[in-house]
Amino acid sequence: MRRVALMATIAVATIALIATIALATIALKAPAGPTLEASAGRPKPTTHHITIEAVRFQPQSITVKVGDVVVWANKDPFPHTATSKAAGFDSHPIAPDASWKYTATKRGEFSYVCTLHPTMTATLTVE
Repeated sequence: MRRVALMATIAVATIALIATIALATIALKAPAGPTLEASAGRPKPTTHHITIEAVRFQPQSITVKVGDVVVWANKDPFPHTATSKAAGFDSHPIAPDASWKYTATKRGEFSYVCTLHPTMTATLTVE
């Protein structure tokens, strides 16, 4: 009887060992997820601000990186737009004391205009 109990204990221990080895093998073959080092290597997007005031964009020229956010804030008492056909963005009218944001997705140098006041022009460069 003791011999049967001993053999059963050995069998259970062997199965447990085999299961542990199998799980370890699966874990080693699984693709690794993102690591802290990998995510730390990518810079966080930066937010850039453009003020619309006195019927002008300030700054009149700005350089950002792909993924950065650009915020236009209207400080004039009437609406404005920030529109670039080449870059593919159009704020539509931005009300007084309101803002509009755009995430840069396309590299290049893009002129933009206020479609309500066509003399208002500026440049957005995306690297």
